[in-house]
Amino acid sequence: MKRFEEMNPAAVAVYYLCVLAVTMFSMNPLLLAVALVTAVFSAAVSGTASGRAHLFSAAVFVIAAVLNPLFVHKGMTILFYLNDRPVTLEAVCYGLSAAAMITAALYRLRDLSKALSSDKVLYLFGRFSPKLALLLSMAIRYVALLRQRWRRISDAQRALGLYDDGNLIDALRGRARVLSILMTWTLENGIITAESMESRGYGCTRRTSYAVYRVHYPDVLLMLVCLLLTAVTVVGVQFSRVVYYPELDLALFSPWGTAGAAAFTLLNVLPLLINLTEVIRWRSLRSKI
Repeated sequence: MKRFEEMNPAAVAVYYLCVLAVTMFSMNPLLLAVALVTAVFSAAVSGTASGRAHLFSAAVFVIAAVLNPLFVHKGMTILFYLNDRPVTLEAVCYGLSAAAMITAALYRLRDLSKALSSDKVLYLFGRFSPKLALLLSMAIRYVALLRQRWRRISDAQRALGLYDDGNLIDALRGRARVLSILMTWTLENGIITAESMESRGYGCTRRTSYAVYRVHYPDVLLMLVCLLLTAVTVVGVQFSRVVYYPELDLALFSPWGTAGAAAFTLLNVLPLLINLTEVIRWRSLRSKI
């Protein structure tokens, strides 16, 4: 048994695909609450999200929850009037569900970017579409690379005394200067990369790959469990009644609906259970030495 992050990239990709599919294509408030709570708990336990990331996610949740009742006035249950426009219970509930969906998806996508590195992306897509694999791996790499270069340029500008945060206008000018340098550096690096790939013969012949990942029994078991739990969740969604407009009508706790929520909860905490099992197993083996 291995930790979840060390399992085959195909199994990890199947897991996140199942979780994101249910999270992004279902407006069931019970499932979305489960997705949000488990995503935040998983990020807190694994340390994949910093304090600033949590604050950003909280801001996204509040903004998404507030915007819907402010601009959508459908619904029969009027709570109060704001500038002679009704704020309805149905719009508030829909806004909370949409905010939970967006925030939970952001947490899971952040986990996905850390779980699937560039070499794992190349392993997954290299044989089917080498160009797509190269594009995805370079995009994933550039997210961290641009952030690192931004810090280096900002530090250099501050050391030269050209970056002043005390004045708003000077701060905007300093950030614009840093952005201009960053774009120039990135474009120049892109030209160098393209010339280097051409000189090394990229695209002249069929691409070969060296797969360092092997599919083992735990990987297959994880994929089967993910597909099974997702199927139970989808059935539970079909047997639940979720209507926001024109009047709120929720029937979430039918037998199949409860089973679907339980299956989705287990699906979300599956990586934590795998890592916990590995920790317990490792400590047990160490105690026998």
